[in-house]
Amino acid sequence: MKEDNLLYHLEDRPPFSISLLLAAQHLLAALGGIIAVPLVIGSALGLPSAEKVALVNAALLVSGAVTFVQSRGIGPIGLKLPAVMGTSFTFVASAIAIGNSEYGVAGILGSSLVASLVMIIGSFFMPQIRKLFPPVVTGTVVAMIGLSLLPVGLDWFAGGQVGSPQYASGPNLLVAFFVLFVVIALTQWGKGILASASIVIGMIVGYLAVIILEKGFGYELGLVDFSGVESAKVFALPSLFEYGFAFPISGIIGMSIAYLVTIVESSGNFLALGEATQTKVTGKRMKAGILCEGLGSALAALMSTTPFSTFAQNIGIISLTGVASRFVVAMAGILLLFAGIFPIFGALVVSIPLPVLGGAGLMMFAMIIAAGIQVLGRVEINKRNGLVISVSLGLGLMVTMRPEVLNALPEFVQVIFKSGITVGSLSALILNLILPGREIVADDEAEA
Repeated sequence: MKEDNLLYHLEDRPPFSISLLLAAQHLLAALGGIIAVPLVIGSALGLPSAEKVALVNAALLVSGAVTFVQSRGIGPIGLKLPAVMGTSFTFVASAIAIGNSEYGVAGILGSSLVASLVMIIGSFFMPQIRKLFPPVVTGTVVAMIGLSLLPVGLDWFAGGQVGSPQYASGPNLLVAFFVLFVVIALTQWGKGILASASIVIGMIVGYLAVIILEKGFGYELGLVDFSGVESAKVFALPSLFEYGFAFPISGIIGMSIAYLVTIVESSGNFLALGEATQTKVTGKRMKAGILCEGLGSALAALMSTTPFSTFAQNIGIISLTGVASRFVVAMAGILLLFAGIFPIFGALVVSIPLPVLGGAGLMMFAMIIAAGIQVLGRVEINKRNGLVISVSLGLGLMVTMRPEVLNALPEFVQVIFKSGITVGSLSALILNLILPGREIVADDEAEA
C-alpha cells in the first residue's frame, strides 16, 4: 500500500486563512508562466505596450476562471483535481505564424476558437486513451514532465538565460541557495502551516532579504525592479471581441495540431496529478479535464487571449508540500481572477527576482521527477519495460536539451515535437503498444 504522506487530501478544506496562503503558493509558481506567452506573442508581432498588457490581463482572468472550474468541477466539466490552468507555449509558434500573416491577431483568435473543437471532441475519447497508460507509461511520462521542467528551474536559479551578463553570478546563486535552504528546512523540520506553505514562505523570505540588502544596505544586486509595479494600472477589465475574428484554413490546421499535442501533454499532467494527490485518474475524469481545457481555450479566444493547458510546475508544489486539496487550488483560481482585473497585483508578483523563484522551483520540479521514479518503482524492470523507459526518456531529453535537432525538419513537424513531454509521452505510448507483452489498463480502472 502506498504511504499516505499528504497533509491535506483531495476533499479536505483547510481553514480560510491557511487556504489563502497555500493558494498564494500556486499563484506565485504559475503567474510568470501565464503572462510569458502573451508577452512573447505580443512582442513577436510588434504590438503596442497597451495591447500586450490587455493580452496579459485577459490571460490572467481566464486562467483564474478555468482553474476554478477545473478544480471544483461544474457538472461533467472539470477534472476535480488541484490543476492550475494557464496559457500554453505549445501554441506560440502557430500563433506567431498566423499573427505575422495578413490575418493578424484576429486570425490567431479565430483559428484557436475553431480548432478548440479538436480538444472538445477529443475529450469524449479519453476513456479509450486512458487504457494506453499502464504504470510503465505513466511513470515515464511523469518523470519526463519533471525532467523537461528542470532546465527552466535551473535558468531561474541562475537568474536568466544562458549568455546573459548576470547569468549564474555570485549574488544570483547566493539568493537561490538561500531560498532553497529555507524551503528544505521548512519542509523537513517545519510543523503545520510552516511545512505546507514552505514554498511561499521561502519566496517571501528570499524576496524580503533581497529588498533589505538592496534598499536597506545599499548593495547593488540588480535583482529588484519596481518599474512594472509603478506603471501598472490598479484596475482594468479585458474586452470581449477586442480584435475580431478571422478564420484562415492554414491557421486552423496549425492550431488543431497544437491542440492534439496539448491533449497528450495534459493527459500526462493529469496522471502526474493523480500520483501527487493519491487519486486514481480514470478515463471519465480525464474526459472531464480535457473538456474543461477545450472550453476554456474557446473562452480564451472570445476574451482575446491564447489557448490554455494544465500547468505542470504546480504539480511539484503538491508533491513537496503534501497539500492536495482541490479547494486550495480553486482559491488560487480566484486570486488569478483578481490578478486579471487588478494588474498592479500581478505586476508585484512578477517583480519577484528569478533566483528567488529558482530556489523554490528547483525543488518543485525535482519532486515531480521523484514522483515518476516512485511510479516506476512499482513496475517490473525487465528488458521490455527497460526499453520503454530508457528510449522514451532519452528522446524526450534530446528535444529538451538540444532542440536544434529539429531545425532541419518542416515547421509543422517542429510544432508537434518541440516539447520533450510530447516526444517522451508519444515514444512511451508507441513502444508500449508495439513491443510484445504490453499491459493494458483494466476497463473498470479506465472507465469508472
